[in-house]
Amino acid sequence: MRNILFGIVITLVLVFGLRYCEHNKDERERLEANTALIQKEIKNVGKLVVTEGSYAQVFSYEDSKKFYFDVLSARKKALVVVNAKATIAYDLSKIEIEVDEATKTVTILKIPEPELTINPNIEYYDVTQDYLNQFDASDYNKIKKRVEASLQKKIEASELTSNAQNRLISELQKIYILTNSMGWKLQYQGESISEENDLQKIKM
Repeated sequence: MRNILFGIVITLVLVFGLRYCEHNKDERERLEANTALIQKEIKNVGKLVVTEGSYAQVFSYEDSKKFYFDVLSARKKALVVVNAKATIAYDLSKIEIEVDEATKTVTILKIPEPELTINPNIEYYDVTQDYLNQFDASDYNKIKKRVEASLQKKIEASELTSNAQNRLISELQKIYILTNSMGWKLQYQGESISEENDLQKIKM
């Protein structure tokens, strides 16, 4: 009788032991699958977010040189018309994240800086130049630098930057929705993101 009871106890221990191991194995496989899915989806979200704008400006350029003890002067001038396309982009493929399986937490460590690209189309009108002071490569480079500096200042003061930030937030919301739907937590630089409005903290 004692041997029978001992055999039953051993059998029960083995059965429950196997079930426990299978349960832990299933949980681990599910956790690994969820981690892989989150990493894959975040990578898919990591596309280039671009906002584009068009700008037009008119500049006047003038340069004067004096000769013979400032008795004679030579002048050149031009009317410069600029039509430019500007883009602001966040390359989210460069986003840095950390996935903690133990606490089921995804932490956004770093978001890349926005990239501003300006492509100006410069046209010259009413070009006049004296023989002793003609347009050369240095003039065109100087004009281009002036144009780009002016456009950058204008773009930074426009809605283009805020529109790009809003596009950034909409992309990051996909990460929040994914992690939240799978029972994971999302953090940004140690701060918990418990609702979509918290993503406004990420604005740069």
